Amino acid sequence: ARAGGGDDHSHGPAPASSAAAAQGTPRISIQSDLYQVVGTLKGDRLTLYVDRSEDNEPVTGATVSVTVEGEAMPAAPNADGTYAVSSPHLAEPGSNDLVIQVAGPDGEDLLIAALVVAEPARPVAEAGTGHVHPGMPFLAHLREWLSQPEPGGAWALAVFAVGLALGLALRSRRMRPAAFVAGAVLVVALTGTAFAHGGEDHDHDAPTAAPGSNTPQRLPDGSVFVPKSSQRILEVRTTTARPTEVEGATRLIGKVIPDPNRGGLVQSIGGGRVIAPEAGMPRLGQAVRKGEVLARVERPIIQADQAIVVEKVGEIEQQIGLAEAKLARARKLVASGAGTAISVSDLEIELEGMRRRRAAVSDIRTTPETLTAPADGVIASTRVVAGQVVQPQDVLFQVIHPGSLWVEALSFEDAPTGTGTTALTVDGATLRLEPKGVSRALQQQATVLQFAVVDPPDNLRVGQPVTVLAATGTSANGIVLPRNAVVRGTGGEAMVWRHAAPERFEPRQVRVEPVDATRVVVRAGLKEGERVVVRGADLINQIR
Repeated sequence: ARAGGGDDHSHGPAPASSAAAAQGTPRISIQSDLYQVVGTLKGDRLTLYVDRSEDNEPVTGATVSVTVEGEAMPAAPNADGTYAVSSPHLAEPGSNDLVIQVAGPDGEDLLIAALVVAEPARPVAEAGTGHVHPGMPFLAHLREWLSQPEPGGAWALAVFAVGLALGLALRSRRMRPAAFVAGAVLVVALTGTAFAHGGEDHDHDAPTAAPGSNTPQRLPDGSVFVPKSSQRILEVRTTTARPTEVEGATRLIGKVIPDPNRGGLVQSIGGGRVIAPEAGMPRLGQAVRKGEVLARVERPIIQADQAIVVEKVGEIEQQIGLAEAKLARARKLVASGAGTAISVSDLEIELEGMRRRRAAVSDIRTTPETLTAPADGVIASTRVVAGQVVQPQDVLFQVIHPGSLWVEALSFEDAPTGTGTTALTVDGATLRLEPKGVSRALQQQATVLQFAVVDPPDNLRVGQPVTVLAATGTSANGIVLPRNAVVRGTGGEAMVWRHAAPERFEPRQVRVEPVDATRVVVRAGLKEGERVVVRGADLINQIR
């Protein structure tokens, strides 16, 4: 059987080049109750990463020393927060015992590790390359040529050998057995390789990650290998799981609404055509004062109504003319002594009333409706432009106070009676809420709850959906973690990442319940004392 280049069906040791690639960078990984230490060797320089075991925070400003072959050497701190030490003993092949002493803010600790350095790789000719190396025997050269991917040369030589043996056998009966033996030997010697396709490997062991790799990768068992250098870039932080008793909470769906006492709507009573004020139409986000003119609406008057108004104005003007004539005669009579001053005063009052009636009827045709701001605040929404015809009760402007916002939520169960209520926005911002009211009437078979937002952020908008976490008043016992520590698995299940080793993280499926907008309580799936990732869990979850 013939073997092509790169084919290997054996389970023996890999070639030197493959072994070097699989081994990667020599490294140590140890941890104690106080510190985690990871070291990577490059040449004779050992770079150390020292982190706190409690929260995986890098330890800076510590005194670190490394003892190898009985020689204690101080590790110099680097600008990136690592420590480095150099010694020719570190690069010696084999297992080198290291004693690492760390004196930091959390105390002193002594850690022992074994640094394994592989033997230097030996150059070995790869099968199927066609290269001829000095010192190789002729048969090896020939086998090298025959093991090329094209099998024509091997088979041609084999056919030639068999033909030669048969020819000798036919010429001499005495040489017939020897010829057959010689031909068989040549065929076996020259073509004694197995046909196999490059890249085939019949080893059934599962692939594993290179222990010396410096690249984050997910391992076959589902865990994730993250080197310390990557952990610091991702700012991975952990905490120790400890049971705690907290107040339970229920999850409600809500939205942001304006404070009804610090804003309002602007509508037209009769409708008509919008006229811009002298300062122009208000824009979104513009600050306004109570009573400030926002727009004017010209009332529509149909032809029939306009004729009635003109007729009414004419009647009033006729009455005014008669009243003025009577007043003039009364004044003459008073001047001649034939009249009284009382009659003159009555006629003057009657004439003034007629003039006011005429002005009021005339204003119906000419004076537009004035729309003003109902309160101090900003323009939250506007749905009108100059010249637009609006209907009565159309909402033209909404004025809100950005520092006074509420949240309205629906509860399909009994209204929560706890004291602490928070809300979570879509972008992860946390809002503190104060209860304002509970409806006595159901809305869509749910109880309406209203809360005031304490110190609302500037980017909070009216109508924005939020998740309200209202305290129920009942206690819940479990491991409390930040909400960011819980991620979703491939099947949508809730899970956390356990810090199993300094550079290894394991997924744990958990059952959680909300505590507030920033915390959850783990009710199952996690044990006390285990270290859990609380920052960077979503980034670890994306490693493939």
